[in-house]
Amino acid sequence: MNVFALRFWKEGPGSFLLAIGLALFVRWALFEAYVIPSTSMIPTLLVNDHIFVNKIVYGLRAPFSEKWFTEWGGPSRGDVIVFKYPADKEKYFIKRVMGLPGDRVFYENGNLYVNEKLVEKTIPQGLKEEWLLLRDSDFPGDQSGGGRSLYVHWEEHMADRAYSVLLRKEGGGSSGSFGPVKVPDGQYLVLGDNRDNSQDSRVWEEGKRFVPREYLIGRASFVWLSCESTMPVVTFICNPLTIRWKRLFHTVN
Repeated sequence: MNVFALRFWKEGPGSFLLAIGLALFVRWALFEAYVIPSTSMIPTLLVNDHIFVNKIVYGLRAPFSEKWFTEWGGPSRGDVIVFKYPADKEKYFIKRVMGLPGDRVFYENGNLYVNEKLVEKTIPQGLKEEWLLLRDSDFPGDQSGGGRSLYVHWEEHMADRAYSVLLRKEGGGSSGSFGPVKVPDGQYLVLGDNRDNSQDSRVWEEGKRFVPREYLIGRASFVWLSCESTMPVVTFICNPLTIRWKRLFHTVN
């Protein structure tokens, strides 16, 4: 490499081009940032949580394509994933995987059954941080404005992991029953952790109820920034006065 070429890459425009290329590679293949827009995943994820999604955890995808160069495993039950909405590929959703290909899933009155086994849920010992951070305004209350008092914070236990879910108190739930259904090959059944306020596999239209593997974006990794509100004009920028400091670098379970 001659002196001119070396200076081009180390001191000239080449260094800028390398930085841009590296950033594009990271975004395409490794990690991508997303912002949580709704309450469907509380208490695990709050509105205005800024998260990083691990895009290489399930394989390496061809750029600007739904095809995979190579695959090395799929989601596990309990993974929180970002994916293309089956009814509109231009929209991105985030939910928790609760049914794998071939699983039989049944949901009734807050109880989840996978392959005819009840998924255990318990009341957490002590008040957990994700519950304490919630405000009444995070909940769609009834006419009396019950807010957080209308809900019960549970922990579900699946395989070797425990995660938080919310259910409305007895008599107030709207989730009803769903299934039993068998998850098709190459697809996944997903639910929101805010079970009574989530648009997910239970209510999506027939034929687009499950998430095909090619629609997967990646697995939610951690919260790198979180705030109560955003700036009035630039809504994707956090209001620095409302940052939730305890949420920074919080792992998504």
